Amino acid sequence: MQLTENLRGLSLPQVLERAKELGISYERYSGSCSQCTVAALRDLLGFEDTIVKVATSSCGGQSGLSTGACGGVIGGTIVLDYYLGRPASMVSATETRPGSEEALACAMESARSLCRRFIGEYGSILCPQIHQRVFGRTFNLQDPVDWQAFIDAGAHSDVSKCMTVVGNAVKWTMEVLIEKGIVHLTE
Repeated sequence: MQLTENLRGLSLPQVLERAKELGISYERYSGSCSQCTVAALRDLLGFEDTIVKVATSSCGGQSGLSTGACGGVIGGTIVLDYYLGRPASMVSATETRPGSEEALACAMESARSLCRRFIGEYGSILCPQIHQRVFGRTFNLQDPVDWQAFIDAGAHSDVSKCMTVVGNAVKWTMEVLIEKGIVHLTE
């Protein structure tokens, strides 16, 4: 698959920088790490808008509880599975389908590649541990006082906080798609 027309002809470093910039911009103006990760990747790859909608916009460590996986990991995994996931035809409630386990293993390996990048940079794929690394503390996003502290700490205004986490999620997802041969930089 090719990148969207306005990105064709760019070098790998240029594409990855643009990917990160898009993730940063989406998170700055829209919030929702998972949905912003997918929206930036949609701009780069041109897949349908519905994928952005289903990108669990209610994330934030899962439903804003700040206890689950980072939305950037979730959004990136959604896009990886869009391209590399096990097809619905291989999932059955009545039989094991030929090639199903291999297809699932391939999809899981792609997601692990993204997770390894998060662990390498942030020490975890979990929202609270990433908060600890980025902010020096964790937040309960359901508590109004903690939510305000999260905002005041620069969650969506300091580029080194959540915006960069999303930017990295977009960049790393693109790297995996390129490594797996799904995205080609030249025709």
